[in-house]
Amino acid sequence: MSKFSKWNAKQDPRTELHDVLGLTGAEVSINNLPAGVGVPFVHYHKKNEEIYIALSGNGTAVLDGEKIEFSEGDVIKVAPSVKRQFSASSDSPVSYACIQVRENSLEEYTGADAVMEK
Repeated sequence: MSKFSKWNAKQDPRTELHDVLGLTGAEVSINNLPAGVGVPFVHYHKKNEEIYIALSGNGTAVLDGEKIEFSEGDVIKVAPSVKRQFSASSDSPVSYACIQVRENSLEEYTGADAVMEK
């Protein structure tokens, strides 16, 4: 098995990267919604927080009933228990990445986990 993987984030409606890259420590998805289209369900998690990163376009997140507008470059962190649903704006498609990780599981950040070589 190779120690690295590469994949091209095409315009598929949704791709879960654990499927295409063999991820073992996080779930990452790339999501593309046409203008006026939303995820057809509300959901929450038992253990995993999610980080949403808007890659392009504009959209709306409904988080525990509160409507939040977002656009390219915005990052939204959502606790596991928050009920959530994402939609593209009526006049703009939206593309976003969603990173899902177990809440409070990170033991070392980049500086402590990285090994610097000379």
